[in-house]
Amino acid sequence: MTTHLLSCFPECLRAALGFALLSAISVTGGRAATAAPAHPDAATVLAQMRHAADWQLANPGRQKPTDWVQGAFYTGLMALAEISPDPRYRDAMRRIGEANHWELGPLTYDADDQCVGQAYAELYLQDHDPRMIAPMRARFDTILAHPKDDDLDFDPVKNPGRRERWSWCDSLFMAPPAWVRLSAATGDARYRDFAVKKWWVTSDYLYDPTEQLFFRDSTFFHKHEANGKKVFWSRGNGWVIAGLARVLEFLPADDPARPRFEQQFRDMATRLLGLQQPDGLWRASLLDPEAFPQKETSGSGFFCFALAWGINHHLLDAATFTPAVWRAWEALNQCVDADGRLTHVQTIAGSPKGFPPDATMPYGVGAFLLAGREVHRLAKAPQR
Repeated sequence: MTTHLLSCFPECLRAALGFALLSAISVTGGRAATAAPAHPDAATVLAQMRHAADWQLANPGRQKPTDWVQGAFYTGLMALAEISPDPRYRDAMRRIGEANHWELGPLTYDADDQCVGQAYAELYLQDHDPRMIAPMRARFDTILAHPKDDDLDFDPVKNPGRRERWSWCDSLFMAPPAWVRLSAATGDARYRDFAVKKWWVTSDYLYDPTEQLFFRDSTFFHKHEANGKKVFWSRGNGWVIAGLARVLEFLPADDPARPRFEQQFRDMATRLLGLQQPDGLWRASLLDPEAFPQKETSGSGFFCFALAWGINHHLLDAATFTPAVWRAWEALNQCVDADGRLTHVQTIAGSPKGFPPDATMPYGVGAFLLAGREVHRLAKAPQR
C-alpha cells in the first residue's frame, strides 16, 4: 500500500514522504495517523441534528410505534428537544405518546418492549402528567411482584424464557434507563434498585473483564472471527456503554452502586478509544475490523455519544478523549445524505454482519441525536 501511494508523487518527494508515512504507521500500530479533527461549531451541530431528525420524522420506520427500534429513536428525539429552542420535537414526542396511549410494547418482561418508557418518563418529568407513566408503572410493578430468576443462558432449547431476563447485551440499553427514570419520576427507589441489581447480573455473565467488552449473549462465548479474535459486536457494545451513560444520568450521586457503574464506563471507554478506526468510526466487529470493513454508524453513534457524555460529566479526560469525539462526529456527518437521511446503519441483527451502504434505521438516528446533544454541549464548553 505504501509503495502504491508513493508512486503517485514525483521521485524527488518519495523518500521524504515514504519516511513520514512509515513513521506515522509505526506510531499508530500499523494504521496511518490522521490529522487532528476540527472543533465543531455548536450551531452547526444543532442544525445537523435537526436535519437528521426531520428526515426520520417524515420517514417513520415500519415497526410498531412501541417497538424498540422506534424507542431508541425517541431517546434521541428527546435529546434534541432538550437543546433545541424549537418546541416541535418535544411536541412530536408528545403526539407519539398520546397515539400510543402511553403504553409500552406488548410483552411484559421483554426488555425491548420497555425502551419506549424512557421518553415517556422524561416527558413526565417536564409535564407531570400522570397518564404518561401510569401504564409503565403498572407494568414494572407487575415485574417486581413476580420477578423471574437469573437464568441468562441464551440457548432457546435450554432456556425458552431467555427473553424474559436481561440475557442479551442490548437489553442494558432498552430496560435499565427506563427503570431509573421511573424511579426519578416517582421517588420510588424500588425501580432503581431493580435496575442496578439486574444490570450486574447481566454484566457478571456477559462482560469479558480481559477485553473490557460485552459478549452479545451466551452463544458467543466460544465464537471467533476469521482473525482468531473473540466476536464483540459494535452495536451491542454501543447499546451497553450508552446504557451505562443513561443509567448514570439518573443514578443519585450518593447511590452506593455508582462507583462501580462509573468504573465500568471508564474501562469500556478506554478500550473503545483504542478500537476507533482512522476514519473516526468503529467497524461492526470490534476486534476484526477487516471482517466487515464498511462504515457503520449505529454502534459508532452510541460510542460518540458515550465518550462525549463522559467528558461532559468529568468521567473521562478531555485531552485524551475529545479528539476521538470530534473525529467520530465528523465521520458520522459524512454519512448523512443531503436530504438528512443517515446511512451506513447496520440493519437489525444480533452480531456483526454486512449491510448495504445506504441502509438506515430509526435506532441509528437515535444514536446520532444522542451523540449530537453531547457534542453540542462539548462544543459550547470552554476549551480544556
